[in-house]
Amino acid sequence: MAGRDGPRRFRFGEGPAVLALRIPEVADAQYGLYVWPCAVVLAQFLWAHREDLPGKRVLEVGAGAGLPGVLAARCGAEVILSDGEELPRCLRHCRRSCRLNGLPHVPVLGLTWGRLAPALLTLPPLDIILGSDVFFDPEDFEDILTTVYFLLEKNPHAQFWTTYQVRSADWSIEALLCKWKLKATRVPLHSFGADKEHLAGSSLPGRHTIEMMIISLTTPDGT
Repeated sequence: MAGRDGPRRFRFGEGPAVLALRIPEVADAQYGLYVWPCAVVLAQFLWAHREDLPGKRVLEVGAGAGLPGVLAARCGAEVILSDGEELPRCLRHCRRSCRLNGLPHVPVLGLTWGRLAPALLTLPPLDIILGSDVFFDPEDFEDILTTVYFLLEKNPHAQFWTTYQVRSADWSIEALLCKWKLKATRVPLHSFGADKEHLAGSSLPGRHTIEMMIISLTTPDGT
């Protein structure tokens, strides 16, 4: 059904250290118009590392509703949100998320995976790239990693923080990581408090199938 826009509330932390966010959603749960469980898990990882975020330069790709990027910005990072340049509705959704959370000046760019467009070529230096549930359609995997490799080659110290939901036993990007000379370090959800049935006010159905990894360039010796 075609739903109407409405903000959903998320609450990270307890006691004096609490951050509340309002993220708009559309009830029909289209790709970029809904906060999927992977976004909540990635936002929790950012919250767990909030003391490291002030001043960090962050780009979220495939941002959709933008929960992780909005949280990073509220924690003091210099954030750019992005989604496909052919998805103007998603880009408008990102901007609305920013406005609802007091971040009207956060840039929102159209960046399409696998395309070396001017917006990608002129990005400022980056420390962290974020992506939640971007490994959804296997047909997009190579385009995603092409873009990630390009950004990491320009910013060799940077990392790609990503969460994904395992939807198939055949799901794998290992061969593509080798092709693009990238390495992945898996991060257990329990290590940052994301192994709960309810997180930040969100129910996480099938949460045991959500995983997180940090992708970076391999070093010259292959490690």
